Amino acid sequence: MITSYITHPSSQHHDMGPDHPESPMRLDAIRARLMRSGLLQQAMQSDAVEVTDEQLARVHPVRHLNSLTKCVPEYGTVALDSETIMTPGSLIAARFAAGAACRGVDQVYRNQADNVFCAVRPPGHHAEAAEATGFCFYNNIAVATAYARSHYGAQRVAILDFDVHQCNGTIDIFKDDPNVLICSSYQYPFYPWRYLRTESHNVINTPLSAGTDGPAFRQAIENDWLPELHAFKPDLVMVSAGFDAHREDHMGEICLENEDFYWVTQRALEIASLYADGRLVSVLEGGYNLDVLGHSVEAHLLALLGLPFEQA
Repeated sequence: MITSYITHPSSQHHDMGPDHPESPMRLDAIRARLMRSGLLQQAMQSDAVEVTDEQLARVHPVRHLNSLTKCVPEYGTVALDSETIMTPGSLIAARFAAGAACRGVDQVYRNQADNVFCAVRPPGHHAEAAEATGFCFYNNIAVATAYARSHYGAQRVAILDFDVHQCNGTIDIFKDDPNVLICSSYQYPFYPWRYLRTESHNVINTPLSAGTDGPAFRQAIENDWLPELHAFKPDLVMVSAGFDAHREDHMGEICLENEDFYWVTQRALEIASLYADGRLVSVLEGGYNLDVLGHSVEAHLLALLGLPFEQA
């Protein structure tokens, strides 16, 4: 399979401080590990393109986008909340992160790649329609989903999110949309607190208690996600790939191993193969332990490339 790897140097220009977990070193750790393993050389590498205002406005109100632009400091930092800090380069990085996801959509619909992984930051799945929060400014996965529907006529889009935190922003944007199915596994009770028990029919919540291990996680995905995905039959699969559910990540208390990320990626690929001509676009969300993040992404890419986990 042809797996595209999309990134952009602007991600390095968003730096919320030396003690902030969502740091530029995250992408450095990923690239270093993939280079050492040889996987990066097996992928089709390309740079992101900048998202357009039109693409952003499909999911974020224009007045909200304008207010974010007005917040950009000439120097120093501006805190949008206790965790989301804007620097002079933050919105440029965010525009290329969202643009990477849209370019990934282009590549799978133009048959340039079978699937895509976007190694970008800042993450996006906590960004609600009119609120930047949880390290996120624009909702990358939502922007790309709306673009696929508008530009390529995608009829049924499945968004799979296995981050340790629930994708409150994605739910806020697409709740009650019958043509978007959101499957989210997350530690419960835990940040972001809202939408954890939403009753929207198109949202499949999989709350996991602290200490949940790989076998329990897999059973929950098989019970909750797979029947709904087979019934929904998506013609595009989008993945919010958060790796902070790893047992060594300090951000949460879910105890997954790298092989579990490989396994859940395989399940996503199977759904894409059955119903979406293989079209799958994955976008980096969480994952903050620099010692294990690269290995987790390596497992994800092994699955995307159709390679056995034993090569990790």
